[in-house]
Amino acid sequence: MRLTVLLFCFFLFMADAGARNRKVKIITSKGTIVVQLSDKTPKHRNNFIKLVKQGYYNGILFHRVIKEFMIQAGDDSTKNPVPGKRYGSGGLKNKIPAEFDTSLFHKRGVLAAARDNNPEKASSGSHFYIVQGKVHTDSSLNDIEEKRLGGRKLPLQHRAVYKQIGGSPHLDQNYTVFGEVVKGIEVVDTIAQAERDQYDRPKEDIRIIKMKLKKKFLFF
Repeated sequence: MRLTVLLFCFFLFMADAGARNRKVKIITSKGTIVVQLSDKTPKHRNNFIKLVKQGYYNGILFHRVIKEFMIQAGDDSTKNPVPGKRYGSGGLKNKIPAEFDTSLFHKRGVLAAARDNNPEKASSGSHFYIVQGKVHTDSSLNDIEEKRLGGRKLPLQHRAVYKQIGGSPHLDQNYTVFGEVVKGIEVVDTIAQAERDQYDRPKEDIRIIKMKLKKKFLFF
């Protein structure tokens, strides 16, 4: 009886561990990026996992990249790209309700959801971006607080991170952050620095070859 109870508890633990702390491997034509999904934004986490399992992102392009800002993907019409065409209007049309958590902010390497200008700030059902960002000073952060955040003050611990490793603080509490890069940030840098056209599309197609869940087992 005791063994049965222990086995039951073990499988409950494993099921819970599988739902939490999920990592996704993003294999691109420029290298591999591994992202850790946040349990603080479960709607976005679960939606991303669902699309990864469905193979939605396999074969699409990073259709918009801006140096010292971010790299963006999620438009499935880029699987068969036309040279010189502007992309970004394709992708899933459903929206994910915003999930803002004050502990999640746009430091270098975070994974976040793109969106249109809807008043609820609900996220796109498929578009995401990874922040490259840039290192800030107190002066530049003060300017962002005044001009981009409507006077809202950034937490001191966030300011310290922005001054040390960088990011894109003007996006805080406006776009949902739902993960961060834990391996391969240099690949993000390479993609962000790609030569691009007037639409911020890389002149050389940069493709997501495949995404897959990177499962962590208890004893391995």
